[in-house]
Amino acid sequence: MADQDEERDYAAALDTAERLLGMRLERFLQPGVGEPSNGADFKRLATVHTFGDAWPRTDVLDTRTRALLSVTIAATLGTLEPLRGQLRIALNNGVTREEIVEAFIHIEAYAGAARAFEGYQVALQVFEEKAKDA
Repeated sequence: MADQDEERDYAAALDTAERLLGMRLERFLQPGVGEPSNGADFKRLATVHTFGDAWPRTDVLDTRTRALLSVTIAATLGTLEPLRGQLRIALNNGVTREEIVEAFIHIEAYAGAARAFEGYQVALQVFEEKAKDA
């Protein structure tokens, strides 16, 4: 029974990720060259925890707020590829480009100019990508 529940939870998490990102996550979850078999366990656990447990908690913080928080966290940590995904999620869920720029102004004040400028370059790339899709 637990295996069926785990499969259901994983499928639901993948569906949530697609709704947020506007694309399926599976292409990012494929095994890498030389990746050990338990790498799949890591990816599954991280996907379920992030998109199955955290994102759906909209009782107190709505998806839009979580998206802007996630942009800020990823930018502050300097995790640039996750930042790219968080920016996509934010823009797909009602956060405006202007609000994202304001977040970077705040990141600069508290996390430093170098960190903010590095993340802002990713934001500019995502803004351009979205402009081409429009």
